[in-house]
Amino acid sequence: MKWFSVFKKRYLVYSVVGAYVLFCQSCMTMRMSKKETKTFFDTHKVTYVDSTLIYPDHDIHYIQTGQSQNPTLFFVHGSPGSWDAYKDYMVDTLLTHKYRMIAVDRPGFGYSDYRSAQNLQVQAQWLSIFIKQLNNGQPISLVGHSMGGPVVVKLATLDPEAYDNLVILSGALDPKVEKPEKWRKIFMAFPLKYLVPGALRPSNDELWWLKEDLKTLAPELPRITAKVTIIHGTKDPLVPYENMAYMQKEFINAKSMDTISIKDANHFIPWTYYERIRNDLLKLK
Repeated sequence: MKWFSVFKKRYLVYSVVGAYVLFCQSCMTMRMSKKETKTFFDTHKVTYVDSTLIYPDHDIHYIQTGQSQNPTLFFVHGSPGSWDAYKDYMVDTLLTHKYRMIAVDRPGFGYSDYRSAQNLQVQAQWLSIFIKQLNNGQPISLVGHSMGGPVVVKLATLDPEAYDNLVILSGALDPKVEKPEKWRKIFMAFPLKYLVPGALRPSNDELWWLKEDLKTLAPELPRITAKVTIIHGTKDPLVPYENMAYMQKEFINAKSMDTISIKDANHFIPWTYYERIRNDLLKLK
């Protein structure tokens, strides 16, 4: 019966591993359920659109609030995350009266091809097509936090005339200060990648690629002609404050540039300095 004992042990190990892999798919999703989304907007008495545009090789999920005929604020979240990083902005009555607001789930996150990571180039190309499809003929302002920063910058290099404003919150743009942790590559390999829970898997992948993506992006930065607002905390432990000086140096063709340093602030300024950033968004022209 020795063979039976070995079989039971192997079966137990495989069962535990299999259960963990299934658990990884369902935990740390970093997204609101449809029911939670409805409850949130109903509580704030805000009308919203919850929809997904389906393409041949990918999907883009988004939430829309505000006035459909007004200028657009287009929000792009960090890593990991989803549209709900901006949920408080999406129900702010001052913003909903002035803008049409769209917050997307970036590729690999939320309900946009969840757990399937894409590099900066692909993300921007897909979102560019998405934005053109939803274009209402009014000015468009891109708002990106953290990893969303390079995404909106890449968008602005692909189609410089399409965007009136870029708002970069704690954005990672300088390849020299990016120091990707070497352990990230280990968890991109089979089978370890299946052990990384939820939204942390696509986050791990794109953060490993980011340094090289930023090197590729660097020579394209002079294409940016929009008005630029850069807001960064001076004590950001995740995306160094030096990124602000880099952008000031490289955005040589920006129509205008407003740099706002928040003394002693960390990386999470969209939430800890909500009113200040909301007011800056209201000033956009």
